[in-house]
Amino acid sequence: MSGITLPKIILGTSSLGNLYQALSLEQKKAIVAAAINNADGIPFFDSAGKYGAGLALESLGYCLKALQVNPKKVFISNKLGWLRMPLTTAEPTFEQGVWKDLKYDAYQDISYDGIMKCYEQGNELLNGYTAQFLSLHDPDEYLNSAATDEERKGRFENILDAYKALSHLKATGRATAIGVGSKDWTVIKRITEAIALDWVMFANSLTVYSHPKELLDFIGTLRCKGIQIINSAVFNGGFLTGSDYFNYQSMDAEADKELYAWRKAFNQTCHKHQVVPGDACVYFSLHVPGVEAIAMNSSSAERTGKNIGMGNVKVPAVFWEDMKAQGLIDKNYPYL
Repeated sequence: MSGITLPKIILGTSSLGNLYQALSLEQKKAIVAAAINNADGIPFFDSAGKYGAGLALESLGYCLKALQVNPKKVFISNKLGWLRMPLTTAEPTFEQGVWKDLKYDAYQDISYDGIMKCYEQGNELLNGYTAQFLSLHDPDEYLNSAATDEERKGRFENILDAYKALSHLKATGRATAIGVGSKDWTVIKRITEAIALDWVMFANSLTVYSHPKELLDFIGTLRCKGIQIINSAVFNGGFLTGSDYFNYQSMDAEADKELYAWRKAFNQTCHKHQVVPGDACVYFSLHVPGVEAIAMNSSSAERTGKNIGMGNVKVPAVFWEDMKAQGLIDKNYPYL
């Protein structure tokens, strides 16, 4: 519906906002350069005001300008709903322990005025570049922070007002497409039932570890409506490929032993069939009919280049047969 053909691999920019570790501007510029140099067509970056309290947007704008990238030769997605604010505490108040060396804090403002402020602040941070894809960010967190059912109802009305702002930005030519990015796919479903969207981004929802049938059915519905689908966090926040963060939460080997046991069996199966675990994660998460792209974040230029190539990796059928036989994925999973 956007008229834009998405590349298979979109560059997520949370590392530019110092997710898990602080990177220098030179490291960030190398990451952005690798994304541009290895892009299949026009490079596409996904960012958000929440990433490093605007640092990801600021770093992306700096790097693009330093690399002299033509603003008409790059696509940018900005997920709106979080505004930069002064840092008055020892560390930012949102997602504590995840973002490193930040000089600002961020707060959530989901409303008509809040979205308009996010849009203007985002483009200011991008320093001469503008986002063509706009969306609401983390409406699930916003709804779940309600203390009562009545408050939750009021918050959903605020979400609808936020989409009035997004629709206005699209109608006035300041956005090519509007959508939603959320970790809870059921909230995406509720929003698409109320609002006509061009695209959606699932986070942590559709992975080799987690792929409920109800979500697959919903993806089929979106496909029939012509809504573009981007899949993100396909490593469940890095856990599936070796980190101790699952969906951006720190895990404990003893308390979360079932999760670690699944990963161990997954890695053993990959080794048995000579499949790189990351390749299996990407292939699984990209092959579902209706999914057009995966957003992948990287903290190194070398890994960024390799990530883009992963969109064309093939994984043999015998691997998936073994995964089903072990119960690591549903034996009735329809697409493998």
